[in-house]
Amino acid sequence: MKKIILSLLVALVLIGVATAMLVNGNDSGAADSQNANNVSVVDGTQIIAISAKGGYSPRTTNAAAGMPTVIQVATNGTFDCSAALSIPNLNYRAALSPTEVVDIEVPPQEAGTTVQGLCSMGMYNFEINFN
Repeated sequence: MKKIILSLLVALVLIGVATAMLVNGNDSGAADSQNANNVSVVDGTQIIAISAKGGYSPRTTNAAAGMPTVIQVATNGTFDCSAALSIPNLNYRAALSPTEVVDIEVPPQEAGTTVQGLCSMGMYNFEINFN
């Protein structure tokens, strides 16, 4: 009986640790998202830099509405599912090379629009909020 109780306690502790890691992993981009400085304007085009490796960074970007935009997705030794990028709003889907920078053109978006990118498994995502 003691072995069963001990096994249950160990299992509960492991589940608790796994849950804490999962929750912290989902929030890991929150701090840098709010202070993200990944948007620039070059010759009237808004450039949004996104890194793809073990997820996307930053996870949230605020961008200006109503102007042509390019999302620059950079991979650097990326061999996980974040290399298989899908952006449903733009009908975009591509398998990215392990090391490259891909430019994805985005037509001017209305204020209040959110464009979301997802990995092939739906585990990782990023969003761009146009204001």
